[in-house]
Amino acid sequence: MEWDWDFVWQIMPTLIEGFKITILATVLGAVVAAILGLAIALVRRSPITAVSHGVGFLSEFIRGTPLLVQLYFIFYVLPDISIRLAPLVAGVIGLGLHYATYTAEVYRAGIENVPRGQWEAAKATNLTTRQAWIHVILPQAIPPMIPALANYFIAMFKETPLLSAITVLELMNQAKSIANSNYRYIEPMTLVGIFFLAISLISVIGLRWLEERYARTED
Repeated sequence: MEWDWDFVWQIMPTLIEGFKITILATVLGAVVAAILGLAIALVRRSPITAVSHGVGFLSEFIRGTPLLVQLYFIFYVLPDISIRLAPLVAGVIGLGLHYATYTAEVYRAGIENVPRGQWEAAKATNLTTRQAWIHVILPQAIPPMIPALANYFIAMFKETPLLSAITVLELMNQAKSIANSNYRYIEPMTLVGIFFLAISLISVIGLRWLEERYARTED
């Protein structure tokens, strides 16, 4: 089958719409993962054993099961208990929850790397626990974590095609729809690969810049 440029320009607007959904799902999923991951990391430091162990077990369970299974559960099983979510909402929750368990480990490692003396200094200056976290611990812990967090968000972007399984009209789903309707696969699938490759290369360049920047900061 020969490459058809006329067909490419015909399908490009539809693919771009799907690409916008892919970017939106990634950005929203990253926000959920960043916030929820921090919450998980903090709760796992709870002095209440039942709470810390319970959250730890749940986190390990989510990390140990496939993202696709979790997406199916959120979108297809939850309606059985009257919880119905729009496809994009279900996808964002699924991505965010899944990757929150990974970002939580990044946060935990960063927090544990803050010197113990910083906690003691915060206590010596009569800061409350909340003030110590906000003004002393997190400002030192988070910057070195940024490259690792960015790496997970790039991985999240590459997994957005799984959202097609729950009918989200992201890039891959649009491409499959075009291919199945026109019985032409080479153009839409090739363009999907080009879209993902372009964003991945840009992301890798940005990630290397972050790594170099924070490596210099630490030095």
